[in-house]
Amino acid sequence: MTNNFHKNSLDLLGQAILSGRYAVGASLPPEPILCEALGVSRTVVREAIKSLVAKGLLVTGPKVGTRVMPDAHWNWFDPDVVAWQSACGLTPDFLKDLQELRRVVEPAAVRLAAERATPEDIAHIEAAYAGMKQAVEQGGDYVTHDLRFHEGLLQASHNRMLVQMSKALNALLRTSFEISTRIEDGTKTSLPLHRAVLNAVIARNPAKAERAVMVLIEGARQDIEQVLASRRKLPMVSGVATPIKSKVRSHPSAAKKALKKVVRAMA
Repeated sequence: MTNNFHKNSLDLLGQAILSGRYAVGASLPPEPILCEALGVSRTVVREAIKSLVAKGLLVTGPKVGTRVMPDAHWNWFDPDVVAWQSACGLTPDFLKDLQELRRVVEPAAVRLAAERATPEDIAHIEAAYAGMKQAVEQGGDYVTHDLRFHEGLLQASHNRMLVQMSKALNALLRTSFEISTRIEDGTKTSLPLHRAVLNAVIARNPAKAERAVMVLIEGARQDIEQVLASRRKLPMVSGVATPIKSKVRSHPSAAKKALKKVVRAMA
């Protein structure tokens, strides 16, 4: 029960900071006020504040009190921080940073995967792809399988730092994948792009794998740009992946365009 109080208090304070309720440089209310507002003990509040300090959101001291740090200090690889940003609403700057990170990390990881992937690695990625394909054809949870696909690629690099990064990237990547599922035919367009990456890894062709994943990342960027250009409010990412509806009856033009894009990029 204590853990639940801690987690709930941490989430509420974290979201209050990321939403701007407590601005950069502002002091948090005194402990008694926080205890009353959150309905918890001083011990729970203190533990939550310690966690926020560890994540870079707060600084504490006898002369400064407890103040909110600039977002450059926040640990953006922390799943909680990403979840709070998603709950408060994604921002264009956040999504831009995410896309730039993907362009830096994933192509290098996929090149290594094409050189080092074991049969077990390939089987794991194949299973993730099969789950994505089933979700497109029959409806269901596409995002979870998409995350497993990309996590499998980073793990197949057999670089310990990239494998560790895959755990941190999951929360970040999910925000991009959730947006793609809300674009009409977005997942159906993306599916053959994933297949091209996997085929290149299986073929042990690092250069081809790198080109294929760059096409995939560019497609994700275009999905995000489409959402931003629409001027619609950016989606909030909930704790449960958004299921997609079956696309069996949809027009095949989107998938054909995606295949042509892969062919051009791989030429």
